[in-house]
Parts: sequence; structure tokens; C-alpha cells
Amino acid sequence: MRIVAENLTFTYNKKSKFAVDALKDVSLTIEEGSFFGIIGHTGSGKSTFIQHLNGIIPLTSGKLMVGDINLADKKKIVKKKYKQLRSKVGMVFQYPEYQLFAETVFLDVAFGYKNFYPNSTEEEVKMAVFKALDMLGLPKDCINKSPLDLSGGQKRRVAIAGVLVSKPEVLVLDEPVAGLDPVGKNELMKILHDLHRSGVVKTVIIVSHDMDEVCENCSDVAVFSEGKIVFAGKPSEVFKRSKEMNELRLGVPVTGFLLDELKAVGVEIDSDFTREDFVQNIAKYYKDNK
Repeated sequence: MRIVAENLTFTYNKKSKFAVDALKDVSLTIEEGSFFGIIGHTGSGKSTFIQHLNGIIPLTSGKLMVGDINLADKKKIVKKKYKQLRSKVGMVFQYPEYQLFAETVFLDVAFGYKNFYPNSTEEEVKMAVFKALDMLGLPKDCINKSPLDLSGGQKRRVAIAGVLVSKPEVLVLDEPVAGLDPVGKNELMKILHDLHRSGVVKTVIIVSHDMDEVCENCSDVAVFSEGKIVFAGKPSEVFKRSKEMNELRLGVPVTGFLLDELKAVGVEIDSDFTREDFVQNIAKYYKDNK
């Protein structure tokens, strides 16, 4: 599903003296098949934007096409259309494990499937739940456990499985690895890439404050500030603008900081800012200049 936003504008508390412009004429295209990063400081509008993608926040101004669903066409956006949209655009909020509510892992994950496929048989529900848990790397023996008895990382995976079970084409995650230890972060990002590469989900969109996370994982990125997109492109293009990124209080990946420091002492190295490319280019520079 290709996502196209044109002049998307949204104001909280529009008719009160506390009105806040969260989005201001945002235009952005997210191509199907991308692993897309959205970054920005707190209050920049990024979370408001993603909540438009499956109708959590209704469109009030501008245009938004999600696949073939035109969210600006009020006459055709009925309850059935929103349900279709939400089955295709799965939303995982920050700290989704706080939303776990059922007595067992099985019931928690099954809830999402039953919601979108109410006529499913018990066997179909069971198969869907087991498949979702397997894709998230969770053992089958956890199904009868309370979600609250699991580790933090396992809770996060169960919550994501509860979204993935509805078979979305687009998976949107707000700070997907927030609060996880380094090993847990790497494991979860690997799972997301496996889901993306295998085509289980066609498009992955992550919101993040971590520039290293975006640089290492995303094919494209959009930078939000004060409700607007200030620039967008490949991470290698965006992070070259280190001065502007620092002015936006976002910074750059560690590799970007090191490249700037090296440049300051006369060592110019070209890199796409990923760790692997950075190390390879440092080694090449050393080899060529020893």
C-alpha cells in the first residue's frame, strides 16, 4: 500500500483558546516496500501524523491516500472502510506491553484476529495465533501464561503479535525498541527486518528519537519539526546535514559525529553513516595513507 499525504493539517482543540497546530501542510509519500523512519523532537507532529494513517485521528484538512482508500472522501469513509483500513495498517504504540489485558497470551493475541475476522473457526484462530507468535520468536509454551508474567522483551513481542495477527500490509511502530536492553533491541529489529524481507508486511514505518537506529535500519526518512517536514530522503542524505540536525536538537548518528570530528582535523571520509560502511571506509583510508 502506497501512502500519499498532501497538505495534511491538524489542530488539537481547534475551537478553543488552547488550540495547537500539530501538523501544518505536511506532504509526504511512503512507497510500498520501504522501511521508513520518522524522526523529530517531542511535539514535532510525528505521532499525530502516524495516527492519521489508520484513522485513529480523522482527517480534517488536506488529502491522504492509504492504498486505494481516500481518507478525504467523507462520503465513502464509513465504519466498514475504517475497519478495512485498520486491518491493513497495523499500529503499535510506544510501550505496547502496557496495553496487554487478557488472562493469557493466547487470548490477548487472538483478540485482534477475532476482531477483524469474526466468522473464523476456532481452528483458524488457533493457527493464526501460533503463526503470529512464531514470527515474533515466542515459544508455544507461553500461550497459557499471563502476559504479565513474561519478560519486558517478551511482552513487547506479544503486543506486536496482537497487531501482526490481523495480517496488515503496513506495520507502524512508535519507538519500537524504547526501554529494551541492547540485546533486546537488536533481536526485535532483526525480527522486523525478517518480517519485511519475507513479505509478511510490505511496509514498515518506525518513529524514533534514536538517530543510530534510523540510520542502521531505514531505507528512507522524514524529519519533522513544529508540525512540518523540514527535509526527507535517504538516511545518507539527511545525516549529511549535521548542522541543521543539531539545530533541530536531534543530532546525528555516532558515525556522523565521528566523521565531523575527523573532518575538523583534516581527515575527509565519505560514508553512508552505517557502522559497517564507516568501518570499511576508515580501514580503506588507513590502508591508502599509511
